[in-house]
Amino acid sequence: MQWLFFGGYALVFFALLAGLVLWRKRNRKTRAPFPENARLLRGPGETLRRKLADLDERSVYEILAALLLPLGVGLVLAQIAIRLDGTPQIIGLLIAGLGLFASLIFVIRRLVQGIERWRNTWLGYFGERIVAESLEPLKTSGFRIFHDVPAGDSKAPFNIDHVIVGPSGIFAIETKTRRKGRARAGFAEHQIIYDGRVLAYPWGEDRHGLDQALRQARWLEDHLAQLLGRPTPVQPILTFPGWMVISRARGEVTVLNPKQIPAAVALRGTPVLDEHQLDLVSRQLEARCRDVEF
Repeated sequence: MQWLFFGGYALVFFALLAGLVLWRKRNRKTRAPFPENARLLRGPGETLRRKLADLDERSVYEILAALLLPLGVGLVLAQIAIRLDGTPQIIGLLIAGLGLFASLIFVIRRLVQGIERWRNTWLGYFGERIVAESLEPLKTSGFRIFHDVPAGDSKAPFNIDHVIVGPSGIFAIETKTRRKGRARAGFAEHQIIYDGRVLAYPWGEDRHGLDQALRQARWLEDHLAQLLGRPTPVQPILTFPGWMVISRARGEVTVLNPKQIPAAVALRGTPVLDEHQLDLVSRQLEARCRDVEF
C-alpha cells in the first residue's frame, strides 16, 4: 500500500511540474504588445546569455533530483532490507545506507559541476559585455558593430563575439575571459605577453584563442566574398578583458586589451571601404544577427 502511495505521489508531483513548465513556456508570449515576427539584433554575449538561461532552468530540475533521488534510493533499498531477517537484514540495511550515501555524492557532484558551469559562463558573458562597451566610441567615427554573429553551418555552428565594420576595414574579434593564477618568477600576474606566435601567461605558455580567432576571421572573409562577389579581407583580433596585453611582435592575429582596440582599428590614410561597401557588408551581418525573439 505504501508503495502505491509513494508512486502515486511521485507521479502527481512530476505531472504537475511538467504542466507548470509547459504553461510557463506557452504563456510567455501571451498578450505581448510586439508583433509575432519581431526580431531584435543580438547583443553582446547573446549565445552565453541563452546558455545562462538554460542553466538556470536546468538547475531547478537538478535541485529537485538532489532532494528526491537519495530519498527514493534510500526508501527502495530500506524496504527491501526490512523484509529480510537476521544477518541478511543487517547487510541489507548496510547496503541501503551505502546506496543513500552514493546517491548523495552523485547529486552533490552534479550540483557542483552545474555551479561551476554557471560561473564560467557568467564570466565569459561579462567579459563580452566589457569588450562591447570598449567598442562603443568607434560608432562616432562611422564604424558599425555587430555582436555574437552566428557563423558556420548546421553541422558546425559557432559565433563570432564581435565584428567591426568601418572605413579601415572589417575586424573579427574573439574574446577570451580568463581567470588569473599564480605567477611564475619574473612574470607579473596581470600581464599577457605575445611574441607573434604564442601567448605567455603568468603560469605558462599556450596558443589559446589564436587559432580560433584566425579561423573565424577566415570563415567570415570567405562568407562575405561569396555574398558580395569580391574579396573582402577580415582582420582577426584576440582580446583579453581585465589583462594587460604586451605585444612584442606582429603575428597573423592581433592581440589586445579591449581598451586598445579603438586605436588599433582607427582609420589611417585612405579608407578601405567606402560608404556603399559599408552598407553592403552591414546589411549581410545584420541579417544574420537579427534573430532575438521575445
